[in-house]
Amino acid sequence: MQITVTPETFRLAQVFTIARGSRTEAQVLTVTVTDGPHAGRGECVPYARYGESLDSVAAQINGLGAPLTRAALQDALPAGAARNAVDCALWDLEAKATGHRVWQLAGLPAPRPEVTAYTLSLDTPENMRAAAQKNAHRPLLKIKLGTPDDMPRLEAVRAGARDARIIVDANEGWTAEVYADLAPHLLRLGVAMVEQPLPAGDDGMLGEIARPLPVCADEACHDRASLPALRGKYDMVNIKLDKTGGLTEALALRDAARAEGYGIMVGCMIGSSLAMAPAVLVAQGAAFTDLDGPLLLAEDRDPALAFDTAGVHPPEAALWG
Repeated sequence: MQITVTPETFRLAQVFTIARGSRTEAQVLTVTVTDGPHAGRGECVPYARYGESLDSVAAQINGLGAPLTRAALQDALPAGAARNAVDCALWDLEAKATGHRVWQLAGLPAPRPEVTAYTLSLDTPENMRAAAQKNAHRPLLKIKLGTPDDMPRLEAVRAGARDARIIVDANEGWTAEVYADLAPHLLRLGVAMVEQPLPAGDDGMLGEIARPLPVCADEACHDRASLPALRGKYDMVNIKLDKTGGLTEALALRDAARAEGYGIMVGCMIGSSLAMAPAVLVAQGAAFTDLDGPLLLAEDRDPALAFDTAGVHPPEAALWG
């Protein structure tokens, strides 16, 4: 078995901004695992917020011994981008070698399209209103916020997309005071859910207040080991394969979180269709799906995932799985 790691860059359709900064491209690592006649692929997006870089993640992967199984991989690497790419590549390799789809190998029902959010980048209220108007036909909009002065942005987006369902992602950017002030207005404006309003590790206030608006843990939830610390503070968890360390743990986290009464959101870093493909399996039946990464790109894989009015479709075998 041979593992190769290839850095790739995908241009974004426009500048993408969140509370932590802006970007104009998606830098990813593509992992290919071959057993001779068959090859499986996976993609990850190293994330500086979690101490990852292209070089550090590539070093983790290149340090793996071979042959390697998915079960052994769970102990060989921690949850994170490196394990995600290898885990998904191993799933894809088994699918290619056996002629079965990954959903069949995992004992899952046949996947269907899932309505996905479309993300509006953090910007001026005027620009966010224009972006909301342009995308008002979409059934679900996700707004990037996370500054002390977000109220005009909220009003602008709602004015631009009066009928769209809206969720909000603060990316840990608010203080407890800012969130307490904003929460009633989120309800007034029909926001359906707020994602990670406070910094992970400094979110105790969420356990002390009423939560009529569902609160979703993102940066505060990586894998199953995160769940005990979320009790009483969050109503939902955002499952991202780059956090869980792959499809294997993502499916296990989904089942464990549901068993504990959490709602499920499935999200993504900004990557190509190869990164989203396995996440579509996890997103089946989720309360919120946010797999719009390819829609934010100026270029994508070929073949790519299909997006239409039904949502994001399961991948073709030629892409993944």
